[in-house]
Amino acid sequence: MRPAEYTAEEIVAAGEAIQAAGRNVTGFALRQRVGGGNPSRLRQVWEEHLASKQVAQAEPVAELPVEVAETVAQVTRALTERIAALAVELNDKAVKAAERRVAEIVRAAGEQREQAERELADAAQTVDDLEDRLETCRAEREALQQRLDQVSAESQRHKVELAQLRERLTAAERAAQAEAEQHAEALKAAGAQLDEVRQELKRATVTAEGLRAELVTVKATAEAAEKSHQEHRKDAAREAQRCADKVVAVEKARDEQAKDAAAAREHTARLAGQLEALQAQNAALLEAMGARGAGGA
Repeated sequence: MRPAEYTAEEIVAAGEAIQAAGRNVTGFALRQRVGGGNPSRLRQVWEEHLASKQVAQAEPVAELPVEVAETVAQVTRALTERIAALAVELNDKAVKAAERRVAEIVRAAGEQREQAERELADAAQTVDDLEDRLETCRAEREALQQRLDQVSAESQRHKVELAQLRERLTAAERAAQAEAEQHAEALKAAGAQLDEVRQELKRATVTAEGLRAELVTVKATAEAAEKSHQEHRKDAAREAQRCADKVVAVEKARDEQAKDAAAAREHTARLAGQLEALQAQNAALLEAMGARGAGGA
């Protein structure tokens, strides 16, 4: 046998609270008050409680003394004579009592009918409340289903966007690799060009030194020739001037080559900076792709 979910004290307390609120105590009202249970059992417990309040405790009766007993016997004999006379009256009273009983039964039946109607009203209210709760649950379920569909659609869209992002990152990585290779080739070519400029500068320096030595020789020759002949001196001076102009031109060319070498070095440094920036950008792209891949997982 399944044990009662709620004690009689809880049911009685619920009924008294319902009465205090000015409502009729019904099985469904008790069920709503205590939070559950069988309405028939709840109503039965409440009626038993009401019936127990109306039962009067019988007091013990003391025995009659002998004198009182004789008096009672005399009265009984006298009353016996009255019984026949009262038969008609009793019969009449019995009929009237029966009529009153019938009226009470009818009244009780009416009260029971009203009680049943109240029970039905409470049951209908309970059913309405349950239907409202069911409708609310259905609406919440539909809302949750819609939310689930939206989340699924967003997840699918994020997957597509992640795949597209990975493709773009792969293409960017390939482009960055190709550009890095191009810059490396350019840097290599710039290095070779710088080496050529250095070699040219070295050759120009050697040529300038030879010209200076030749100038010294020409000056010495000019000084010797001046002593011997003035005309030779003039010719030597002119020759020396031409040599000096040639040296100036060579030094100017050397200076131009030095400037070109400096420009080449500056271009090389700029290419190296660009290469480092590309390498840093490539590393950042790889790191972003790894982070997005981890987030997608």
